[in-house]
Amino acid sequence: MLKDLKLSHIAAGFIAVLVGYTSSVAIIFQAIGTAGATQAQAASWLLALGLGMGATCLILSLWSRMPVITAWSTPGAALLVTALAGVPLEQATGAFLFCGALLLITGLTGWFAALARLIPESLANAMLAGILFQFGLAAFRALESDTALAGAMALTFLAGRRLFPRYTIPAVLLAGILWAAGTGDYGSFDQLDLTLAAPVFVRPEFSLPVLISVGLPLFVVTMSSQNMPGVAALRGAGYEPPVSASLSVTGLATLLLAPFGGFTFNLAAITAAICAGPEAGENPATRYLAGREAALVTFMATVSGITFVGIGAPFWALLMGILVSRWLGWQRGGVAKPA
Repeated sequence: MLKDLKLSHIAAGFIAVLVGYTSSVAIIFQAIGTAGATQAQAASWLLALGLGMGATCLILSLWSRMPVITAWSTPGAALLVTALAGVPLEQATGAFLFCGALLLITGLTGWFAALARLIPESLANAMLAGILFQFGLAAFRALESDTALAGAMALTFLAGRRLFPRYTIPAVLLAGILWAAGTGDYGSFDQLDLTLAAPVFVRPEFSLPVLISVGLPLFVVTMSSQNMPGVAALRGAGYEPPVSASLSVTGLATLLLAPFGGFTFNLAAITAAICAGPEAGENPATRYLAGREAALVTFMATVSGITFVGIGAPFWALLMGILVSRWLGWQRGGVAKPA
């Protein structure tokens, strides 16, 4: 196994972890605040979520020999922001356990795997595209609010796609970090607390109204908004994911870690696309086919509505698309030339 490990695998995994945390950790803090958790309990939540994602991802990936990436339920966390208002933390923990039990039962029975096979691939891909859509828009809208930073990262991306395609995303991340550190406009490390988190056990209590109003919706949202797109992401990359086993493992992890704040675990979609793509490695057996970047840039820039010097998005979208197309060596009806 170690002989097949490459720098591109490590880079893709690092980016997946970074995206997984930074894209939705603010929602987790909101949910923790609504639950009335102490600072120590809040740290325990993040510890349990991190350990749970790491363990389930490691187990499923090594067992299946596929990039099976797991995550916490971001839509579930958004649900908890409102659903936990006025709910004691002990009863909330009971609801988390109930959700975990439902996930485990669904995995062991194979119900979800059978349902997933009935969904046409085109519909699954459309659902995944809808989820990723807002992330693409955010990158172009950042050109208006943080033109210099977004521009530097965009130029790095274009250079990387032409010169070192396997390491483009890590290079973009590094460019963003260096720019932010150099300008000093995005905060400092002075108040960074590096104290290790410790697990804090919360004794669960079971309340039927809370199980129905919190636990059941958490299960439904996790299944529909996380596990289904997660399956679509892996299938879109050419894999046939172990659906039932994944639900069983993530459900069991939820049962074990819910008392410490691990409210639910599931298949990831966005980070799965990162680790299952060709940038993670040229061999699918050791890692989503590459998109056509110029067409995607033109489309996303158009719908983003960006405006510069009084000129609207369609003009800039067309200009960006042409430049990207020329830079990457596109030919009509062809594909980008390999670096």
